[in-house]
Amino acid sequence: MEKTQSTESFKASLGLIDGTMLVAGSMIGSGIFIVASDMTRNIGSAGWLILVWAITGFMTIAAAVSYGELSAMFPKAGGQYIYLKEAYNPLTGFLYGWSFFTVIQTGTIAAVGVAFSKFAGYFFPALTLEDKNIIFQIGDSFKLYPAQLVSIALVIFLTLINTRGVKEGKLIQRIFTSAKLLSLFGLILFGFILGFNKEVWHGNWSNAFNLQHTTPILDANNKQTGWSLFQGNNGFFLSIGLIASAMVGSVFSSVAWENVTYIAGEIKNPKKNVGLSLFLGTTIVIVIYLLTNIMYTGVLPLLPSLQGNSYPMESANNIAFAVQDRVATAVSVNIFGPVGTMVIAVMIMVSTFGCNNGLILSGARVYYSMAKDKLFLPQAGTLNKNGVPSWALWAQCIWTSILCLSGKYGLLLDYVVFVTLGFYMLTIWGIFRLRKSRPNAERPYKAFGFPILPILYFIVAGTMAIALLIYKWQTSLPGLIIVAIGIPIYYLAVRKKGKNAEL
Repeated sequence: MEKTQSTESFKASLGLIDGTMLVAGSMIGSGIFIVASDMTRNIGSAGWLILVWAITGFMTIAAAVSYGELSAMFPKAGGQYIYLKEAYNPLTGFLYGWSFFTVIQTGTIAAVGVAFSKFAGYFFPALTLEDKNIIFQIGDSFKLYPAQLVSIALVIFLTLINTRGVKEGKLIQRIFTSAKLLSLFGLILFGFILGFNKEVWHGNWSNAFNLQHTTPILDANNKQTGWSLFQGNNGFFLSIGLIASAMVGSVFSSVAWENVTYIAGEIKNPKKNVGLSLFLGTTIVIVIYLLTNIMYTGVLPLLPSLQGNSYPMESANNIAFAVQDRVATAVSVNIFGPVGTMVIAVMIMVSTFGCNNGLILSGARVYYSMAKDKLFLPQAGTLNKNGVPSWALWAQCIWTSILCLSGKYGLLLDYVVFVTLGFYMLTIWGIFRLRKSRPNAERPYKAFGFPILPILYFIVAGTMAIALLIYKWQTSLPGLIIVAIGIPIYYLAVRKKGKNAEL
């Protein structure tokens, strides 16, 4: 790590466009190209697919405009960590920061890095996560693949770039976010012009809200051999569970918009521009997501024809069972022919590269703020000669690299969604607490639609969280455990801080 020095404050060098690019760039990673498969397997109809994306879009924009009030009240580096500390207490802020470091931010960076490597495999076949490409193995519990090393190399490279100053990170963010926005708009346009199929569209939308889902078929050795369509009445609670399970994909694709709040100390006129960046960035992305999925339903059938009483494990020409869940690739092949696989691979590599740059750039500011409160390693609270928290950046890089070794994209996704959703809810409820506890505090901007929008968000997000806890407890409970582990660590940190104060 490079030598650091104490600096009074960050340099405000990012404008409204930079903030908007960070919001959009951090949100758009690999999810929009992949998650429609799993979503379709859970809900099985075009109407529900688009409605789930619309619900997620409402939740995202409602949360973003609500955060605008908090960002105007506390325009400091650290964002959501600061909001929770001020609205509740230092423990709540610490638990967010702890979860942020252990899984939320680092887990998202790792998942996006794994996706980058996965699609780089189109150009470098050795990167495919297949047993024949194992570099190192310990029993059946740990296997090291080339793709994991590429994911780690990506994280290290972007961390190095961001230690050189915010201007370098800003330049990468502008270039790659612009490229991914233009390429997504191009994919949507060409999809409707060149790939649109009236018969497919009619087939997908003829029973638009017929909620159905598929279940895996296992052989005698508990190995999956295909999928079967669940027949019968889902019932209200199971339907809610299926919708919540489908929303894991759309919510994961729509998180990280709050990253701009972490770098509020480097935004010009943060009381205005942070909130405006949140609104503009989330709105642009949600519109793109909706249009992309509507386009998908006009190019590919949701489900293939039944083969007897089952579906195949993978089938290139449908959404639910697209090969390795690469829906965008299957769509692009229909649009551009064989070269379509390369088109999407390049798009996703550009998208995930830019996404991880935004996540890496902003995340370290949270650890910096925690260190200033003596709730993180003290070295993280220093800035280098370029005015960035380089030590915090490298600490984030090391833990992310460890997570990359898991290679489990779906597992990281589930962990991130449940824990993130819980803290979103706490933060938005914090607006109500602050309005009561600090009624006379300066509020340059007040949450749009308050209290209706925040309450609606709370209801929708709360329903999803409960459903995930019931139907995806295998990953939801570990997420809660990770948060709970932070409680004793907090009190140990407070005790240490008290002893240091006495010396």
